[in-house]
Amino acid sequence: MSTPAVTLFLALLTVAAQLAVAVAVVLAQAGRWSPAAARLRHGLAAAVAPQALQLAFLVALGATLGSLYLSEVAHFTPCVLCWYQRAAMYPLAVVLGLAAWRRDLAVRPYGLALAAAGGTVSAYHYLLERFPALEAGTCDPDNPCTLLWVWRFHYISIPLMAGSAFALVALLLLVARLAADVTPQGAHDQGDLARAERA
Repeated sequence: MSTPAVTLFLALLTVAAQLAVAVAVVLAQAGRWSPAAARLRHGLAAAVAPQALQLAFLVALGATLGSLYLSEVAHFTPCVLCWYQRAAMYPLAVVLGLAAWRRDLAVRPYGLALAAAGGTVSAYHYLLERFPALEAGTCDPDNPCTLLWVWRFHYISIPLMAGSAFALVALLLLVARLAADVTPQGAHDQGDLARAERA
């Protein structure tokens, strides 16, 4: 598969992530005034909640594999800010993978912290790409953070791809709370529930 085809695929996944987050935000706001929007929001969240942890893992894994493809196969050299984003995304893939396997919702605060940190760096990196004059010597002049390796649909670059993945992971971890809320008393997460059922 060619690099342009892969970057197009990653850009399409980015758009899908952005649409999912946008729909969630719109329904959250509309639900304050519209009972119909509130019911729709609750219905969608309830449908996604049981698989939210697994979906968050798949998003983090996809972002991790995508970044490895861009650096190791396409030979796009990661800048300093790219490495900071990787430092948040790669552990997310591992931690969420283990949590999804164990059905352990206790990972939520740690996942949200990593997603928030990575998303903040992604936003700053994207801002530097759009306004290079804001760069304050953070990056290596030989590998500047303002270099555009990917530019799809006239707005999607690598840090925006990462930021969209972080946002979707955070959304899914917030939705996963619904699954925790239906856990019976005495079981703190789905892993505890499974162990309680086996006992």
